[in-house]
Amino acid sequence: MELHPKERDILAALAATDGPARPEELESVDPTTARRMGYWLSQKGLVTLEERTLEEARITEEGRLAASNGLIERRLLTILTKKTPLEDLFRTEGLSREQVKIGLGWLRKRKWATIGRDEDVTVLTRSDEGTKAVDGTLLEEEILVKLAIGPIAVTDKERKLLETLVHRSMATVSERKELVLTITDEGRETLESSDDEGSVSLLTPVMLETGSWRNVSFRKYDVTLPVPPTRPGRKHPLPVLIDRVRRIFLDMGFQEARGPFVESSFWCFDALFQPQDHPARELADTFYMKNPAKTVLPKKIVPKVRSAHENGTAGSSGWGYKWSEDVSRRPVLRTHTTAVSARRLSELTPPAKVFCVDRAFRNETLDYKHLMEFHQVEGIVVSEDVTFNHLLGYLKEFYQRLGFDKVRFRPAYFPYTEMSVEPEVWMPSRKSWIELGGAGMFRPEVTEPLGIECPVLAWGLGLERPAMLALEMDDMRTFYRNDADWLADAPGVF
Repeated sequence: MELHPKERDILAALAATDGPARPEELESVDPTTARRMGYWLSQKGLVTLEERTLEEARITEEGRLAASNGLIERRLLTILTKKTPLEDLFRTEGLSREQVKIGLGWLRKRKWATIGRDEDVTVLTRSDEGTKAVDGTLLEEEILVKLAIGPIAVTDKERKLLETLVHRSMATVSERKELVLTITDEGRETLESSDDEGSVSLLTPVMLETGSWRNVSFRKYDVTLPVPPTRPGRKHPLPVLIDRVRRIFLDMGFQEARGPFVESSFWCFDALFQPQDHPARELADTFYMKNPAKTVLPKKIVPKVRSAHENGTAGSSGWGYKWSEDVSRRPVLRTHTTAVSARRLSELTPPAKVFCVDRAFRNETLDYKHLMEFHQVEGIVVSEDVTFNHLLGYLKEFYQRLGFDKVRFRPAYFPYTEMSVEPEVWMPSRKSWIELGGAGMFRPEVTEPLGIECPVLAWGLGLERPAMLALEMDDMRTFYRNDADWLADAPGVF
């Protein structure tokens, strides 16, 4: 078997060692090269690789001080005499009162001193064990000296002592992965029998110019060996999905709309006929802003929205409370992109089809299917001749173009739509129906104050959830963790 010169060097270095060796222990071999070439040698069966988990101890700043100045209990021990007043110890130079208390605890724990009373004064007396310890050295102190030089591997013999130092904040213990290489019997035989020591692996310009390539032996390449996976640059799955969603709606004749992240309560809630005492407007769900302190409201629309809330519109009695303009001015991080639809409704002339794909914010408890910042797919269709069946048709067409074959709808309730539905798609991998958002026909209390007198179809759909399902992920938070391995390996299903 032919060997690369570096492979030969590694095999020779391993053959010279007595047993397994770390890349850093191989003489005349670069550790990085040893790791890389060791992988190729393991594929040929000439070397075995083993990844070991080692515990490594490091000294802390407090431990470094103890290594140079001594443990607190030893510093106190050196000034102890017969019946040393307790208050004298609290005046020990360089030690706080709290540190002295800790040192007293260790003096008694090590039985280096006893505590008693002498004429109503608390005194400490050095014990016989304490006298012997004055000129001795504790094992903890020896370990601190080693740690002051550099990290050390945790052994079973020193584990308990290190646990004590960790408890006293003088050391830390962490795990470290270590690669170990061992030459196999086949590797030794190959090293001894290989005759390609003078072979060349690279054809150079100099060889071509001088013709020396005719007189050298070129090393053969084994094209059957595995190669590292290629990870070309790629877009994050979420922007890919957003681009696809945009393309679907643009192809269906929709116009795209955008709106501000910091929105007024008016556009986020009031214009959508959501009462000002609705639970969703509480701090438990909504992020209210301190700056700006208040927002500017559209003067022409405010009276109409007020009237809808207090008295309703044709055929409606409203909510029957006194609507507050001050509450409506409160700025929020928009809780849904439906605020964009409300703004656009106040500006457009029917017929119109508008969509928005953008971020929304809610004060959610983070878990595998809830985020504080997420994306929504918003859409409205404004026309005299649209019906509820058209709404179901648009949603079904959208999800089928997105790749979900089976779509169904469940009746639902939302404050600003009537009739309302929740679209669901069938996930074969989970063998279940998954709810992906809400939709319905805007109520007259929403549309009439905004100057719209014809039916309006509306929907607000989640984006991360269908993406998570399509990618067969278990946790929506993975999208935002910047895990390079996951980003490189995530399947491009969109």
